[in-house]
Amino acid sequence: MDMNSFYASVEQAHNPDLKGKAIAIAGNPKERRGIIVTSSYEARHKGIYTTMNVGEALRKCPELILLPPDFQKYRVASKAMFTILRSYTQLIEPVSIDEGYLDITEIASTRHPIEIAKEIQMRILHELDLPCSIGIAPNKFLAKTASDMKKPMGISILRKRDVPEKLWPLPVIEMHGVGESTAKKLATHKINTIGELANIEEYIIPQALGKNGIRLRMRANGEDSREVDPNSIYETKSVGNSTTLPIDETELEELEKTFLKLAGKVAERLDAKKLSGSTISIQIRDADWHNHSKSKTFQNPVYNKDVIYEEAVKLFHKSWDGAPIRLLGITVSNVMDRKQSVEQLSIFNFEDFAKQEPIYEVIDEIEKKFGKGAIQRGIEISKSSYASKTSFSKDFLEDLKDN
Repeated sequence: MDMNSFYASVEQAHNPDLKGKAIAIAGNPKERRGIIVTSSYEARHKGIYTTMNVGEALRKCPELILLPPDFQKYRVASKAMFTILRSYTQLIEPVSIDEGYLDITEIASTRHPIEIAKEIQMRILHELDLPCSIGIAPNKFLAKTASDMKKPMGISILRKRDVPEKLWPLPVIEMHGVGESTAKKLATHKINTIGELANIEEYIIPQALGKNGIRLRMRANGEDSREVDPNSIYETKSVGNSTTLPIDETELEELEKTFLKLAGKVAERLDAKKLSGSTISIQIRDADWHNHSKSKTFQNPVYNKDVIYEEAVKLFHKSWDGAPIRLLGITVSNVMDRKQSVEQLSIFNFEDFAKQEPIYEVIDEIEKKFGKGAIQRGIEISKSSYASKTSFSKDFLEDLKDN
């Protein structure tokens, strides 16, 4: 189930005067943070699309109504939508603020899946005044693909036997899970359509894309063994933050200041969730909208603001060619509960370890006398925190854990 033009639809539901009009959700145009986040279908029909610059959007559609994002409003609507879904089954896997998988195998034994889908769609429309599209299929990949086939307010069925006819002729870039970078790699192996990916020799695809290539080849054949997992709501795979700069920046000092702010925000969110991660990545978008990324993986997980900042800046210096920068971002991935990770030994905390060395010697003596584990480091009791909650991250999922 995928909500249609969610942010814009929520705004239209709250203000009926906006219905039927071209509206778009964007940041602050005065600070050049005017990137279209989403737009109504009326705006899309006039050529407005996500990531378009606000200035360009207004030139293309002078009557476009621009609204700032209201994340709290969207969170409330999202929670109400998932509450409706849970009245049908508890086997729900939210994947974003406006999208989720439902396993209806049990209730479909007494009711036709299309009947169930139509009822869900109509309830969301009548109770929340919000449109959605639904894909019905035997697995998650095909269901996601089907949900994109008819928008807005579509219901589509996609069976495995339909894959050769409906999916194989399409460009591989249109396949869920394939981005521009992956499509370019596949093109070097003369794989341009989903059908070519599905039928490529098995030994070739790992050479091109590794394990991910094997998974994509299976998906191209309509195969996906992943279960709908309600517990995935508790899993966080990465924590990141990005910002669009007020101007196309070329001053190194200003860029480093931006990285410092981003590192602080990422560290704050990691601390709020008591997480650490072993990989730091940076995202760079230049003035020509070319995206670049660079990452580094550590032996021990990191979470300290200074460490994140220093490593991000190092990555930036290695990859920046002096071109004007439009957007910067930092992401810490491969995250885990901080209690499960070991302390990172680095230039930033080496002195702390040195100071603690006498303590470790005392611990060794105690353990020799009373046994291993007789004395342990205390664990900080975590405090509930909702730091840095925005609907651009998966922090909104906290809203659903109490349901």
